[in-house]
Amino acid sequence: MTSHDQTDKTGGIGGRKPYRIVGTAVLVAALVLVVVWFRVVRGGQDPASAVETFVARRGPLTISVLEAGTLKAKDPAIIRSSLPRRATIISIIPEGTRVKEGDLLVELDVSTLVDHCLDHKIMVQNAEAAWINAREALVITKSLAQSSVELARLNYEFAQQDLEKYEKGQYPNTLAAAEGKIKLNQEEKEKAGDYLVWSQKLHAEKYLSDTQLQADELSLSRADLNLEVANNDLKLLQEYTYHRQTAQLTSDVNQTKMALERAEARARANIAQAEAHLAAREQEYQHQQEMLARHEDEVSRAKIYAPTDGMVIYATSSQDNGYQNDRRPLADGVDVWDRQELIYLPRSTSTIAEVAVHEANLQKVRVGLPAIVTVDALPGKKLMGTVAKIAPLPDSRSMWMNPDLKIYKTEIALDSNDPSLRSGMNCRAEIIVEQYAEALYVPIQTVQRIGGQSAVHVLDHSGDVAERRIETGLDDNTVVRVVRGLEAGELVVLTPPARAEGGEPGARGAGIRGADTNEMSQQINEKLKAADKPMPQWRGGGTQPKGRAPQKEMERMKEKQVSTPVQGQDKRGPRR
Repeated sequence: MTSHDQTDKTGGIGGRKPYRIVGTAVLVAALVLVVVWFRVVRGGQDPASAVETFVARRGPLTISVLEAGTLKAKDPAIIRSSLPRRATIISIIPEGTRVKEGDLLVELDVSTLVDHCLDHKIMVQNAEAAWINAREALVITKSLAQSSVELARLNYEFAQQDLEKYEKGQYPNTLAAAEGKIKLNQEEKEKAGDYLVWSQKLHAEKYLSDTQLQADELSLSRADLNLEVANNDLKLLQEYTYHRQTAQLTSDVNQTKMALERAEARARANIAQAEAHLAAREQEYQHQQEMLARHEDEVSRAKIYAPTDGMVIYATSSQDNGYQNDRRPLADGVDVWDRQELIYLPRSTSTIAEVAVHEANLQKVRVGLPAIVTVDALPGKKLMGTVAKIAPLPDSRSMWMNPDLKIYKTEIALDSNDPSLRSGMNCRAEIIVEQYAEALYVPIQTVQRIGGQSAVHVLDHSGDVAERRIETGLDDNTVVRVVRGLEAGELVVLTPPARAEGGEPGARGAGIRGADTNEMSQQINEKLKAADKPMPQWRGGGTQPKGRAPQKEMERMKEKQVSTPVQGQDKRGPRR
């Protein structure tokens, strides 16, 4: 081969190399275009690329209710103003001071009451003098009444005796004397007649003078006249004197009897009037004494002492409601009212968390459930507690601020007596309703109510969205437990169609995600078991008893929780 041929061959090879590089570049570009076309053009036509989904997960799940509140002493001694009137604070012990039993806490202004005490002392003395005067007047009235009654009774008895004396003594004697006088006059007349007969015989025989005869005749006339007078006296005695005297004496008896009755009635009336006057004066005296004692007691209550040892907490500082905060903080010169709470003194170191449970979560919470409490002032520290009390009625103070907001005050007894816990600290409590070591769950906004049942929309491998009926348990305002109807790893649509019952779905804010230590998790399980003990009968309302409701009631509670409109829940904003 000649050198010319070799030159041509080499040059030919070198001339074809650029064409190969260009072809390779064109092929790579074509492949890129194909990939872009598949990912962009075809991707825009794929339904799955435009749907937001969530992978159903299986793992530990804690169903809880997260609420906010404040720490309070478990059993505080409440110091109130005991004056039944408005009073001004003269001095008050500084808040946060630790006091001993008997220390002076508050002194109120009672200068006006002191003046009233002086006035009532004078009134008491005057009332006492009037009472003594009425008491002595009653004694005098009784004495006068007794004297007048005794005198009237004596006159009545004398009148009765006079009547009896006349009828049984004086009249018979007078009658006997009149009859004896008639008899004597008759004898005198007979005797004078006999003398006259003998005198006439002697005068006829001239043995007797005319003068003696006339004397005997006069004696007979006198005896006859005396007899006639005696007969007339007897007739007057029997027919006139006796009847008149008897009527007079009988009238005296009746008059003295009525005088006695009048005297007794007058005595009773005078005594009753005197006794009523005495009772009125005595009541007035006692009333003035009671008023004086009341004012003196109020003066003594102006100084309020500590009933027990503790740290002073002003009531205005622990009251977190809007219309309560309108009151001025306690200080010198502030006016207080009767029964107004002034100071709280904790009797023990035990602390409770008072949280406000919204009515939407009330069916989940019951007495005995465990709770995890975090305090804003102690970051990173979690405290175990137990639901001890649920208010039977919604808080009236919050309803006064917002009639549409109904919350129930719930007390959580803390297991810890940490001295760093103080009343008034803000806290957040996660009430553990259920806890599972392994459970399937999905976001709560993926679940809808369709035809009276819970349902989700599942995205399959072909990119199609299908409706799936499921059975759900309780939710924790973020995720809901799936009992059956769904498998782990399946894709559920986060924004399902809006044709479901109950409105558009929506998410809620998440709470504290359960316990972070095995020891706390074990405590929670023990408290849940204690709270799940069956009760003989569940009545509901007020402070719910320990233990679960009957199965039908629990199913209704679960159904109600899932069917609650999520969009309306979002309007309440972040958790309190």
